[in-house]
Amino acid sequence: MNEQIEEQGTGRGGLWVGVALLVAGVAGYYVLSDQPGWLRWLVVVAGLVLGVGVFALSSTGKGFWQFVLDSRNELRKVFWPGKQETLMTTAVVFAFAIIAGVGFWLLDLFLAWATRHLTGQGG
Repeated sequence: MNEQIEEQGTGRGGLWVGVALLVAGVAGYYVLSDQPGWLRWLVVVAGLVLGVGVFALSSTGKGFWQFVLDSRNELRKVFWPGKQETLMTTAVVFAFAIIAGVGFWLLDLFLAWATRHLTGQGG
């Protein structure tokens, strides 16, 4: 990820054409309301396929695909903890959550008692 990335134009035409094709497919579903359901869904699927195809062939789509590939490479470099470390970390998190829950419960009881005592509404 340290390599220099060339400055490319801000052309996002492929993205917008892909979105327009997808929207056209969905709009076609409603425009063809008197046609059979399979034909209406075929128009939606065609809009989706064409939209994804145009996006994938655009510079933005190619950049997105390169990002996905680079992300997979970085994911392979991640150190994943073993079973024992995962269980210990989970136990610590649960213990802390229980301790914090009890602490907040006691604080709530104290503040409720203090409020009743100060306002004179307690028994």
